[in-house]
Amino acid sequence: MNFVSIRIITHDVRRLVDFYETVTGVAAKWYTPDFAELPTPSCTLAIAAKRTMDVFSAGAARPENNHTVILEFKVDDVDKDHARLAETIREFVQAPTTMPWGNRSMLFRDPDGNLVNLFTPVSPAAIAKFSADASAPSSRAATS
Repeated sequence: MNFVSIRIITHDVRRLVDFYETVTGVAAKWYTPDFAELPTPSCTLAIAAKRTMDVFSAGAARPENNHTVILEFKVDDVDKDHARLAETIREFVQAPTTMPWGNRSMLFRDPDGNLVNLFTPVSPAAIAKFSADASAPSSRAATS
């Protein structure tokens, strides 16, 4: 099994795509006005309109209703990204903080309220963990 994508269902695809293009620096690939993807080397972030889910199962996905999932992106320097995004992010949930497991991490919410974590491995163990073979499942666990 290979985890390849996570999809956010939203009422405003353009707004969310613009936000994630700014955060990640990745240009979205648009397939329809209701569906776009932001491909990264390890996983793709897909963003789709609610009506795309309703085709399969009306009401199965409720935009702006996530209270449990955190989207996590490993970055080269979380402090630089914090400074770069200071005008884009309305409110940071957590300013850059070094976590006990060795990642320097910041949290904020996207325009739909989803939590987003940008982190940089800083301890020797965290650096080694994320320098390991990307195909090893243990290299991707417990990132924030």
